[in-house]
Amino acid sequence: MSIVKSKWLALVAAAAMAAVSVTAHAEKEMKPFILGSAGSGDVASKAADVKAALENNGFEIAGEYSPYEGAQIIVVTNEELKKAAASHNRGGYVAPQRVSITKVGDEVQVAYTNPEYMAAAYHIKKGNMAKVKSDLAAALGSVKEYGPDEGMSADDLEDYHYTFGMEYFDEPYELASYRSQKDAVEAVAKGLAQGAGGTTMVYRIDIPGTNQTVFGVGMSDDKTGNKYMDEKFIMSEIDFKPVRSTAHLPYEILVTDGNVEALHARFRIAINFPDLSMMGANSFMNIMPTPDAINEALTQAAGGEVESDI
Repeated sequence: MSIVKSKWLALVAAAAMAAVSVTAHAEKEMKPFILGSAGSGDVASKAADVKAALENNGFEIAGEYSPYEGAQIIVVTNEELKKAAASHNRGGYVAPQRVSITKVGDEVQVAYTNPEYMAAAYHIKKGNMAKVKSDLAAALGSVKEYGPDEGMSADDLEDYHYTFGMEYFDEPYELASYRSQKDAVEAVAKGLAQGAGGTTMVYRIDIPGTNQTVFGVGMSDDKTGNKYMDEKFIMSEIDFKPVRSTAHLPYEILVTDGNVEALHARFRIAINFPDLSMMGANSFMNIMPTPDAINEALTQAAGGEVESDI
């Protein structure tokens, strides 16, 4: 065999291997949550350790809250996440990553959202999510990705909806609209501070270089009496597996160029619980009124006009 032919075959083989590698990476299956650790302890002391570890690994604590007894949520961001969020005008959803500390029996589970999964679901094309994931693992550990029995590829996530007739990423709730970004942000901050619609503010992140602000929103039926918008009730129906997906919470409101929106619940819930059954115990059927209830609560928080069925 000639030297030229030998080199040509080597180049062809190398190109083929590279193509296989790229394809394998593109088709890598991901799950929405990552279990960092599980062991004995209590939520409060574990939360303190978690916050210190996150800050020591370059994360900013954007906010925290306890949605119900035995659960604590810590929301973090960093420069890489903010840069990714700035990559398109609805990218703000990726800026916050959620960390949960959940008491399950005698065990305390520390878990967090998978930034690569969320970036794909939110159509993020820029930013080093692999590094964010690595930094979270360095801070909190990485036992396994979890959620549904089977993961999804980035391509699957980018075009995801639960089933026919259910919403995609680009079909959000349109909550309100204002003359300016400043007016919109102030209106949402005021509504959350007043607890409008049974909401509370968990965090606020302004995306540098853009007209995007994302708010974290807790929801409770203490004021509304409507259990279908209450986080504790919703999670009691959908978060039933041995390893909890508490880091589904809190919900987000995104303000962009004076327009206020939120991901539709039929997308927002399904993207984190894609294997949730349609009917039966622990199913979407049991929370059927929830999408409308969440829309109403968030619309009130945004100062928008709630549409009446009458």
